[in-house]
Amino acid sequence: MKKFITITIISLLVITLFLLWAKSNDVKNAPYRATENVEELGPVGQLYENQGQVHIKPGKEHPPFNSNPPTSGWHWVNPASWGVHDNELVDEQAVHNLEHGGIWISYRDISDVTLGNLEKIAKANSGSVILSPRDANDAKIVLASWLRLEQMEEYDEAKIIEFISRNKNNSPEPFAN
Repeated sequence: MKKFITITIISLLVITLFLLWAKSNDVKNAPYRATENVEELGPVGQLYENQGQVHIKPGKEHPPFNSNPPTSGWHWVNPASWGVHDNELVDEQAVHNLEHGGIWISYRDISDVTLGNLEKIAKANSGSVILSPRDANDAKIVLASWLRLEQMEEYDEAKIIEFISRNKNNSPEPFAN
């Protein structure tokens, strides 16, 4: 009986380790997924001064943000849901996602093909990226993280994935998946 229990425990341990290894490889090899080895190089994008992380009620006045879109500062208590949004987000809501280590990809005047590509990236990084249109952008595609921005006039998949990899969870509350 003792031998049977020992063999069962060892078998379960081997199966568990195999499943964990297989899941790890699936995540690492997923298309459009941020790669882990790039994170060691440090954040990328233009750095902006930290404007703090004060929670405000919707509609409350506050000083202007120092970047477009904002990368820190006054924001609502509730963040936006991760993933693809068809409508514009309120800046003060999206900033909360950045505070939690997320990446905000916003866009204006892009083709359906480019939008489809951005949606694939957002869905592959569903616990850490929000994607939304934003008419106030200074460029067609803007990548925002806590304190950092990258503006692009053309879709560049490698640059977007690198931005996500190197800036995700570089924030005061790094909770993004």
